[in-house]
Amino acid sequence: MTNERPNMSDESRPEPFLVPKVPPPLPRADAAPAPSTGDAPRPKGQPGTPGEGTSSSARRRRRRKSGGGEAQAGQGQGQGQNGRGQGTKSSSGQRGGGGSGGQRRGSGAPQPIEALLHGDDDPIELDEKNLVKRGGRSRNGKAVGRYQMNVHVDPAGDTHIATLEGRSLIDYYVSRPSDDVSQIHGNIYVGRVENVLPGMEAAFIDISTPKNAVLYRGDLQLDPDDLVGVPKGTEARIEDVLKARQLIICQVTKNPIGHKGARLTQEVSIPGRFVVLVPNSTTYGISKRLPDGERKRLRQILDKAKPKQHGIIVRTAAENVTAAEIERDVSRLVTQWTQIEELAAKQQRPTLLYREPEAAVRLIREEFNAAYRGVVIDDPALFQGVHDYVLAISPAMADRVELYDPAVEPLPLFERFGITEQLTKALDRKVWLPSGGSLIIEATEALTVVDVNTGRNVGSSSLEETVFKNNLEAAVEIARQLRLRDIGGIIVIDFIDMEIKANRDELVRVLKDALARDKTRTQVYAVSDLGLVEMTRKRIGEGLLQSFAVKDGSTETRGVVVAGTDILGR
Repeated sequence: MTNERPNMSDESRPEPFLVPKVPPPLPRADAAPAPSTGDAPRPKGQPGTPGEGTSSSARRRRRRKSGGGEAQAGQGQGQGQNGRGQGTKSSSGQRGGGGSGGQRRGSGAPQPIEALLHGDDDPIELDEKNLVKRGGRSRNGKAVGRYQMNVHVDPAGDTHIATLEGRSLIDYYVSRPSDDVSQIHGNIYVGRVENVLPGMEAAFIDISTPKNAVLYRGDLQLDPDDLVGVPKGTEARIEDVLKARQLIICQVTKNPIGHKGARLTQEVSIPGRFVVLVPNSTTYGISKRLPDGERKRLRQILDKAKPKQHGIIVRTAAENVTAAEIERDVSRLVTQWTQIEELAAKQQRPTLLYREPEAAVRLIREEFNAAYRGVVIDDPALFQGVHDYVLAISPAMADRVELYDPAVEPLPLFERFGITEQLTKALDRKVWLPSGGSLIIEATEALTVVDVNTGRNVGSSSLEETVFKNNLEAAVEIARQLRLRDIGGIIVIDFIDMEIKANRDELVRVLKDALARDKTRTQVYAVSDLGLVEMTRKRIGEGLLQSFAVKDGSTETRGVVVAGTDILGR
């Protein structure tokens, strides 16, 4: 799944906006007074008292001496950047760990703001014309559409979401209860600056997750009040804006992957069903995917609905919605931001302020539209929550949310729609093409390599035609596999060599067209002199294989073991 920010309109991008400052932490009542900078220096060679001084090691000694400060016995403090803090064991011998949303466990931890999916107001009544327009197509009383979303909750509580295009699996997501630490995209935190690296133009931020997150210079929000000593007309450096121990409000734009921590931004945004609220901004945008006439209509609605102090981006889902629905969505998001500001003002340590909803609801908010013939869920509790949400924000689509009862149906949900078989094939390195050709997909530390072979495809007329048709089949399948397997980073594709330049150009065009349906950003380059196609795809997560992989000592670093799961029947 992808959770990228929506497209801006073709208007000019807004100037940087300001994010409310969080007051610095107050000194602890029992803390020793900080040594004055005017104290007389210790004579050279005279040993000092352990725990004194201002070095990092001295600060660690002081924390240990005072009981660890934030990490008490029985409370876990996640491993931070550079191995900071492994947590302590309680009397029962269990090591404390990160709590929900990455929040450290503690009696004083505040409750984060949950996404307000719909208010207490009754659903907006739509006239018959709007219901028909927004209800999607149907045939013989049955909803039809290009896509179907299938949601399965397994006995362990993991939520598996599979999207079908026709009968072909194109997207797969898994959300586990423990993913509150690793799946934090969109969450908003009060973060504490741990260290600033001018040479990397970045800062490491403690957001109360096991690994420190990184904030780059380009993702800062510059407040003129903070730029003390920076000459006018000079671009401020990151060390001029951020200082160690400073508290800031930030939002996760990229989940932790492997040994890397999350990526942050200070450009906070809160997504709703129809609009995205950009607090304290002049942003004003409408999705470019909407037709010109619809954009003009929505612009007139926004002129009345947009809050003066906040920016608004209209999403593609706002097509054909009424002014009342947009106004209610804006009002709901403004209420959420006010709650987030109030909670942030009370914090004196890294804290989770706002948590995105669970994966199924989040995907429906981002993706569900008239192109979906249905959402099939096999968990009654989740079905009820999703149905109520869709009924509140899109009543015309509520009848497309269906409950699949495993006790009544002869087959489990994923077997009923052929998802299990396709998932098993997607975990294999070899993919067969319809004509008999094949793909070999291999991932390395630096990049992913895809090798195209003719296999059993021997053609009928000429070698060039056989190779050309095989490559076109491979291009379409590669685009699907990249999306299904969630492969990101640098990708090198070794197509079969073709002599005719027009065939090579057509191959690149077909590949780009197939990738255009992938919402994750991609970039494709022309065929190189060696006959390779190089491309990049934004890395969002660790990939499909890691969703099923478990660590095993016997594999060391060269392989993975697929976890036993009812999804794969293992």
